[in-house]
Amino acid sequence: EKVDKLPEFPGGTDALFKFLSENVTYPVEAEQARVQGRVLVEVVIDENGNVTNPVISKSVDPLLDKEALRVVKLMPKWTPGENEGKAVRVKYTVPFTFRLE
Repeated sequence: EKVDKLPEFPGGTDALFKFLSENVTYPVEAEQARVQGRVLVEVVIDENGNVTNPVISKSVDPLLDKEALRVVKLMPKWTPGENEGKAVRVKYTVPFTFRLE
């Protein structure tokens, strides 16, 4: 699906990554098990900018997947995507990188 304008997190991509880093809590059991990796969550940003239908499109571990879904549900409204000047539903993938120091 092509759209003229992709949906945008309030404040843009930098604000999205700041939001993720401020809200993600590394699950203690995952940390103890040294589990790390990149979880991808596919969402639909609807015509009103709501984040809907979160689905794990790339899993690493159930603990990390659960945390990624929890944070997606905290997201504020986005600026919806547009096609031919009208707000439309757009699939968007949000990457979560879980990395141990």
